[in-house]
Amino acid sequence: MSVTMEVEDGTALITMDDGKANAISHEMLDALEPALSDAEADDTVKAIVLAGREGKFCAGFDLKTMQGAAPADAAKLVNRGGVFAHQLFACAKPVVGAATGHGIAMGALLLLACDTRVGPNGAFKFGLNETAIGMVMPRFGLELGKARLQSAALTSAIVQARIYDSEGAVAAGYLDLLTNEDTIIGTALEIAAALGNLPAKAYAGNKKLVRKPFLKAMEKSLS
Repeated sequence: MSVTMEVEDGTALITMDDGKANAISHEMLDALEPALSDAEADDTVKAIVLAGREGKFCAGFDLKTMQGAAPADAAKLVNRGGVFAHQLFACAKPVVGAATGHGIAMGALLLLACDTRVGPNGAFKFGLNETAIGMVMPRFGLELGKARLQSAALTSAIVQARIYDSEGAVAAGYLDLLTNEDTIIGTALEIAAALGNLPAKAYAGNKKLVRKPFLKAMEKSLS
């Protein structure tokens, strides 16, 4: 398991790399939660980049827990993932998602929780496959979809579990722009630096105004 955080020139780069698919497990959250909290609390940090390993951003929740554990254990992991997504979505500082590869299920929701998302050109997959695997979308995921996906894409993306290629992910609202695989993190850092130079109080205040109804609905569903 590996989550690293590097701070340089006012930007915190948080990188997920478990050597596999970057599945969201309790162990991954044990590392992600304090990394994000530290970046939020650090006065020298003006913006945050959340990145994955080469070829993989995040493949969703850990299947061992979701399929092999008791329903209560699976529900606990989903709830904890929702709490982290809420923290990411509510972060007062600019957050840029560097989608270094596929973003499926919880991975797609993490991208929806970031302010600006940079993705890769090429044969990559992004989307919410909950219907396809027999799962009802958790409320926090629905709210993120309503907040960030194009309204015309909600049925195909959430109800019909459509998985998009990179260009389709931009059109649907999972990503904002595409670049070559080897420039994703560099591009994300440049965007984060520019956003970090905006007046911090105004950025945080307007972000809160725009997201308040979605954040409140997410909070009600999370214990």
